[in-house]
Amino acid sequence: MAKKKSEPEKKKINTDGIMGLHGSTTEQPISETLEVNYMPYAMSVIVSRAIPEIDGFKPSHRKLLYTMYKMGLLSGGRTKSANIVGQTMRLNPHGDAAIYETMVRLARGNETLLHPFVDSKGNFGKVYSRDMAYAAARYTEAKLDPICAELFRDIDSDTVDMVDNYDATMKEPSLLPTTFPNVLVSANQGIAVGMASNICSFNLREICETTIALMKNADHDILETLPGPDFSTGGQLLFDEAATREVYATGRGSFKLRAKWRYVKEGNLIEITEIPYSTASEVIMDKVAELIKAGKIREISDMRDETDLSGLKLTIDLKRGVDADKLMQKLFRLTPLQDSFPCNFNILIAGMPRVMGVGEILQEWTAWRTDCVKRRIYFQIQKKEERLHLLKGLERILLDIDKAVSIIRNTELDSEVVPNLMIGFGIDEVQANFVAEIKLRNINKEYILKQTKAISELEKEIADLRDTLNSHKKLQNVIIRELQQVSQKYGQSRKTEIIYDAQEASPEETQEDVPDYPVTVFVSREGYLKKITAQSLRLSGEQKFKEGDELSFSTETTNRDELLVFTDRFQCYKARLSDFDDGKASQLGDYLPQKLGMESGETVRAVVLTGDYKGFVLFFFENGKAAKVPLSAYETKTNRKKLTGAYSDKSPLVKVLSCSEDTQTVVYSSDGRAAVISTAMLLPKTTRNTQGVAVLSLRKKAVLSDALMLSDSGIENVSRYRCKTIPAAGAVLKDEDSRQKQERFDV
Repeated sequence: MAKKKSEPEKKKINTDGIMGLHGSTTEQPISETLEVNYMPYAMSVIVSRAIPEIDGFKPSHRKLLYTMYKMGLLSGGRTKSANIVGQTMRLNPHGDAAIYETMVRLARGNETLLHPFVDSKGNFGKVYSRDMAYAAARYTEAKLDPICAELFRDIDSDTVDMVDNYDATMKEPSLLPTTFPNVLVSANQGIAVGMASNICSFNLREICETTIALMKNADHDILETLPGPDFSTGGQLLFDEAATREVYATGRGSFKLRAKWRYVKEGNLIEITEIPYSTASEVIMDKVAELIKAGKIREISDMRDETDLSGLKLTIDLKRGVDADKLMQKLFRLTPLQDSFPCNFNILIAGMPRVMGVGEILQEWTAWRTDCVKRRIYFQIQKKEERLHLLKGLERILLDIDKAVSIIRNTELDSEVVPNLMIGFGIDEVQANFVAEIKLRNINKEYILKQTKAISELEKEIADLRDTLNSHKKLQNVIIRELQQVSQKYGQSRKTEIIYDAQEASPEETQEDVPDYPVTVFVSREGYLKKITAQSLRLSGEQKFKEGDELSFSTETTNRDELLVFTDRFQCYKARLSDFDDGKASQLGDYLPQKLGMESGETVRAVVLTGDYKGFVLFFFENGKAAKVPLSAYETKTNRKKLTGAYSDKSPLVKVLSCSEDTQTVVYSSDGRAAVISTAMLLPKTTRNTQGVAVLSLRKKAVLSDALMLSDSGIENVSRYRCKTIPAAGAVLKDEDSRQKQERFDV
C-alpha cells in the first residue's frame, strides 16, 4: 500500500555540509539549497568575474595589470610571462592557465584590443584565428604598454579605494583610475549567471571627442562625433543609422560587419585581408568548403589561407569568366564574411549590473572620473598643507637661529630637544621634529630663507586647488584637458571602414546564382518537408514518415522556387527551396518549425509554393467566410523571413488553397452540406489580414469544415452543388459523392 503524502515531497541532497554522522542524509528544501549554495556563486560570477566595471576591466584584468605595475614593468624591460603569472597568483586565486589566457587577450600580439595593454614578445596567437594556439608562458615575454601610464596615473594619490586581496596579505585597487573611457575603447565579452555582457570597441580619438562634447553640451548628438564602433581586425561597417541610434540609446542591438577584399587581375584571384571581428578565418574556410561541396558555389577553383607575419590573407582562385563582385555578394550572404556583432552593454555600476546606452555610460564614467579627480586634488591639498605647516615652523627659527642652536646645545637629554624647541619657539611637535632633523651645515640664513620663500607659492597653490575642488566647471576642464592629452598622444586612425551606401544583394540578383533543376516537394501533415530530385525519386521506394504522420501534399517544381509557410499564429514564414538540402524518400526531411526558427509551440497550417507570385491564396474560416489574397501581397523587396498578420485572426482557419487562376472550389459544412463556388465570385483583397466575404450560409451550430479544389473532391454531379451567388446554403452531400471523395483520398 502506497504511503500517503502529507506534505510536498522535499528533495534529498548529498553534500558534506548536511551529511549525518553515519552517512545518512538530511532533508533540505530545494529553495533553501538555491539560496544558500547557488546564489552566492551566482553573485560572485556576476560581480567578481564576468561583467566589467566602469573602468572597463574585469577583476582578472585589473589584478594582472596591477601586478605588472608593481613589478616595475611600466618603465622596465620585458620579463618572462611565467614570472608575471606567478606573481599575479598573489592577487588572483585562479590557476596559472586562466591568468595567462587573460594576459594573451590583453597582448599586442593577439590583436584582440584596439589599444593593447601588454607589450608582448613571442607567439600570442591571433584573435582572427581559431586554431593558431599561443605559446606557453615559459617561452613568451611581456611588459606593460606605454598607454598603461593612463591607467595608473595618480593611483598613489588616493584616487581609488585600495582593498585587501583574497588572503588579506596585501592591498589592491578596487578600480583603476583610467583617464579615458576605456570601458568603450576596449572590447569586452562575458557570460555570467542569468546575464551576459558584450561591449564593442570604439575609436579612442572619437570616444574622447564625444565625451568632451557631452560634458560641454548634454544634448549633443553622439552620432556626429561617434559614427560607429572600431574593431582591431578592421573590416567594413555597414552603416545603419536606425540600428546605430538604437545601440547608442539602449545598449542593445547589433552592427553589421563585412570583410575587406581586393581583386587581383594578374592571377584572377580575390584576396581577403580583413574579416569581421566576430568570426575566424578557419570558420570562413570551413563554410566556403561546405558550400562548394554542396554545389551552391561553383565559381571557386581553390581557396587557401596565406596568413603570414605581415597579417591575415585568405586567397580565392576564380574560374574563368567569374564576376568577382557578384561572387563576393554571394559569399557575404552565405558565409561569415559578412556577420553581425551583437551588443549588450551590461556594466557594473556600484556593484549593480546595468544595461546602458553609450550616452549614459559616458555620463557614468564622467561622474566617476570627477570623483577620482576630486580625491586626487584633496590628496594634493593635504600633502601641500603638511609641507606648508613644516615650513612655517622653519620660518619661526629664522627669527633667531642662534637661539635654536643654543637650545639644542644646552639640552642635556636627547629626548628633551624637541620639547624644548616647542617651548622656545611656540611650534608643535611635528614642526619641532622637522627643525631638529636639519643638518648642521643647513643652519644658515641662506638655506632657511630659500626654504621659507616657498611658503607664499604653496599658499597660492593650495588656494587654487581648493578653488578647483569647489568648482564643477574647473573640475570638468581638468578632465577635458586630460582627455585631449590622451587623444593626442595615443589616438589613431580608424581601422574599421564605414560604408554608408552599402548595396545589399537583392533576391533577384542572387537568385541567378542558385542552381536550377526540377525537384518534387513532399510536405507531411506535421510539417516535415522533403525536397527530392527527379533522379533520386526514380530510384527511391515508398515515402517514409514519422509514426502517426502522413503526406499532406506533394508537387513538382524547381530548386529556385520559394515557399510560404502559414502557421497557427497568423504568421507567414518565407523560405527558398534552395535553402533545403536535397533529400531521399527514406528520410523524414526538414522539420519546418525548427528550420524556419518558429516560436515555441507554433505549428504549420499550410505550405504554399509561390512560383512567379502570380495567382491567389484562398483562406477558408470556420465562420463560413473566405478571403482571396493575391500572392503578390507576400512578395517582399528585401529578403524578409517572417511576415506578421499573414491572414485574419477573427475566426479559426480551416483550409488554405492556392491557385494560379480562377477555378472551381468545393466548401463543406459540418452539417453534411457542400457547395461548389467559383473563385471568380471572390474579389481579391490587397490587405493580407482581410476577413473575407461569406461563402456559406451556415445553420445553427454548423461551421465551415473543409474546402477542396473541385478536381480533388470526387464529386460527379457538379450541377447539384453549384451555386450562382454567395453566400450559399449548399446541398446535402450524397453518399456516392462522399464515398467517391473518400476513395480518392485513400489513393
